[in-house]
Amino acid sequence: MTFDLFQYFTEQTQLQQHRHEFPYTLNLELNALALGKIISTWQNNATALYQEIQQQDPLYIQDLARHLTTSRYNQSTLQPAALEMFLEQIIHLQFGELKQLDRVGKLGQRGLNELLNRQIDCLSGQAEDWVWQTNQLIVLIGSKVTTHPTASIDATIQEFHHMVHSHQDQHVAEPIVAKVPTWSKIVEPVVALLVLGYLYCAYTHLTALH
Repeated sequence: MTFDLFQYFTEQTQLQQHRHEFPYTLNLELNALALGKIISTWQNNATALYQEIQQQDPLYIQDLARHLTTSRYNQSTLQPAALEMFLEQIIHLQFGELKQLDRVGKLGQRGLNELLNRQIDCLSGQAEDWVWQTNQLIVLIGSKVTTHPTASIDATIQEFHHMVHSHQDQHVAEPIVAKVPTWSKIVEPVVALLVLGYLYCAYTHLTALH
């Protein structure tokens, strides 16, 4: 089961941004823009972005938000200043959650790479094409907007726990199996014959006594 970061981030944003009375559809759009930008940036340079996620540099986050806002493909109904501000907040939230997931799940760059790559399927069909053109996650261009059942926050948390335990299980040391020397495989039949011979002699000796 894939931990759906998009659904998780959307729920978290909705909880934190309630004072702005965000329409849910706008919240979905902003989170799709932000997460898609993180994924496309990761695909270009995973090592650099992994370090940025750890550092949480506000200027770097602002730069990502500005790239989205000033893109010629941007069709958001929000004013540029408001769009950039909200995107900064959401990217900051997503960076913070990714850092937390990395720490708690002991994912490392490889584990985070696997998690982010799986999000493409979760994002498919969640936004209009201009969103994927804007954040350069072009693999999703052409995916139709469909109605997905809304997962509860409890369900997404359960998915997270499942992901963490699955990842940690991979680090459990495999049992050490002692290698059997080749010579022992040759001697084994001889030993077996000697044992059988001894048992036969003992049996005939007991028979003779009776």
